[in-house]
Amino acid sequence: MSSRSSDVEGRITTGTTVLSVGNTDEVELARMGYKQELKRDLGLLQNFGVSFSIISVITGVPSLFLFGLNTGGPAVMVWGWIVVATFSMLVGLAMGEVCSAHPTSGGPYFWAAMLSKPQHAAFASWVTGWFNLLGQVAVTTSISFTTANFISSVATFQTDYTPTPATTIGTFAAVLVVQGLVNTFGVHLLRYLNNISIWWHAVGTTALIIAILAAAPSHQSAKFVFQTFIDKTGVDGVGWSQRASPAYVVVIGILMAQYSLTGFDASAHMTEETHNAAVAGPVGIVMAIGISAVLGWFLILGLLFSIQDLDHTVASPTGQPVAQIILDTVGEKGAIVLMVIVIGAMFFCGTFSVTSNSRMMYAFARDGGIPGHKFFHKVDMKRKSPVRTVWLACTLSFLLALPSLGSAVAFSAATSIATIGLYISYAIPIFLRVLNRESFKRGPFHLGSFSYPVALVAVVWIGFISIAFILPQENPVNSQSLNYAIVAVGIVVTYCLGFWFLSARKWFTGPVNQIQKAWVSMLLTLLK
Repeated sequence: MSSRSSDVEGRITTGTTVLSVGNTDEVELARMGYKQELKRDLGLLQNFGVSFSIISVITGVPSLFLFGLNTGGPAVMVWGWIVVATFSMLVGLAMGEVCSAHPTSGGPYFWAAMLSKPQHAAFASWVTGWFNLLGQVAVTTSISFTTANFISSVATFQTDYTPTPATTIGTFAAVLVVQGLVNTFGVHLLRYLNNISIWWHAVGTTALIIAILAAAPSHQSAKFVFQTFIDKTGVDGVGWSQRASPAYVVVIGILMAQYSLTGFDASAHMTEETHNAAVAGPVGIVMAIGISAVLGWFLILGLLFSIQDLDHTVASPTGQPVAQIILDTVGEKGAIVLMVIVIGAMFFCGTFSVTSNSRMMYAFARDGGIPGHKFFHKVDMKRKSPVRTVWLACTLSFLLALPSLGSAVAFSAATSIATIGLYISYAIPIFLRVLNRESFKRGPFHLGSFSYPVALVAVVWIGFISIAFILPQENPVNSQSLNYAIVAVGIVVTYCLGFWFLSARKWFTGPVNQIQKAWVSMLLTLLK
């Protein structure tokens, strides 16, 4: 624990004696300097469920299945998933250890402040917060945009409807509005929706795998699934394996797996609404990654083995290879049922992404980290929910999707942005935990002697994927094929660094001690 963190704890301890009402979680929150404002009614299952629903392999795998088939093919999809899942679990373990020590909705940006030396705490918190915000918004964008795409695909079944970028954006906007309304007026139902979502994802994904494998007229060979390498990254026929090397295609091809196994920081952002948060938060992170990794691998295998005609699947008139595989295996009536399962899972995924996103923005606004923070740091007293940041999350997610109207690779770029933004925000506190490991005070969930090597490997892996996913994905590179992830990441880096040096360094102090401020206000009132 840094000296700054120790000072904060020392100041807050006095306040907790007053705030303590037998609730260990609220006392722990007060120790970190915050009042209990959100409704704390989630358990371990619900905390796990939020991350599990946001990872949502039945959303992530289908959304980038076409990208995976063209960028490395089955071999990279199958073996890349195992590699990525292994490293993602190490990242999750390292994050869980830090989350256990600091279970608060701020998540990574709060951890960064607590794990830094006092003179660097505010800057580390500022940068981490903005990368996390970028990733959160991009994740919501990509999830809800995928939902809109699959709704458009179902609309083509037995009709002559042809989706256009404009109609898809309109559908996307409608999806966001509904998800925003659920998070506004149905916040008291989120716990129950979470339980439904867990079973919907687990049972629905399993049912989809069994249905397409059992009904498929024929199956691809094991050689096709486990050994076939495909490079269709060349717009003009010359792919990156020819222009650069097959290794380049493998590196950019693991985006499907890494994006699918992203968003598990949601368990951290929900800790202020979770009982026994110092244990439930990290366990929720690790469980979500582990179960999703196993379920996702079998989903990939099931889809690949069930492909009937590879060329027709890739060039499907539905616009979605997974929709075509389902049509080819179970027919149109069965496909409608399975697509409803998929779209339902995607909708749950997007709904809880908005939930997590809004909690992060609420926490960051509470600490003065975003423009208009006084407006956005408001909790609806009736619903005990940050309604204003719910709609901020939806609005920013919609704006990030607008480039899809004019770019062929905008969606894969959005997934790159989500992956890079979130994983960099994970890496900063993990790296600081490595750098200042002597002063780190562990929580009840910790890795013991494995803590340091696991954290070190996690940081190296995140550094690798952060470079990999800003690389060009199609050859040749032009205005239509540019991976604009580098542009979005560059804008955020320029903004957060530029604004820091011009202004924020003068007033942003990192996480705000609400308890200390409350005590000062009380003393001033008494003195009057």
